[in-house]
Amino acid sequence: MARLQEQYRKEILPALQKELSKKNPMAVPKIVKITINMGLGSALGDKKILQNAVEEMSLIAGQKPIICMARKSVASFKLREGSAIGCKVTLRKEKMYEFLDRLVNIVIPRIRDFRGLNSKSFDGRGNYNMGLTEQIVFPEIDFEKVTRVRGMDIAITTTAQNDYDAKKLLVMFNFPFKA
Repeated sequence: MARLQEQYRKEILPALQKELSKKNPMAVPKIVKITINMGLGSALGDKKILQNAVEEMSLIAGQKPIICMARKSVASFKLREGSAIGCKVTLRKEKMYEFLDRLVNIVIPRIRDFRGLNSKSFDGRGNYNMGLTEQIVFPEIDFEKVTRVRGMDIAITTTAQNDYDAKKLLVMFNFPFKA
């Protein structure tokens, strides 16, 4: 069992249940999945860019990403239907908690000029979205082998019904929000 998952069951769940005044422990919000997305518009001309991005994302996430294809052709972007334009990974259960642990304790402190996460990035239904501008903040990525710095989007999906409950949950997981 992942360290953060055990911490959630033993410490966070009872504390959150008391703080949100929920009678049933199943009503307490929890994290369901984490989705990591990397858009690769520059991969249209070069397949090696896509291959490098897939390798880097598999190192970061611990599982192989799926390659996203274009649904429509857009002539102004030189995009054809069925072209590879990105890759994404959905993490659940133990891999999700291990990634979350690395994100909060290792990656976020390594971000350049970091002043806290934006607390307005909740979507209204209890899910949190954040973006990273460079993949080299992850310790798994070898800086010498990086051909190009790429950003990624990270979406944290929770069972919370509103943003207030979701923020309380993420604060318990030590997310450094702006004051």
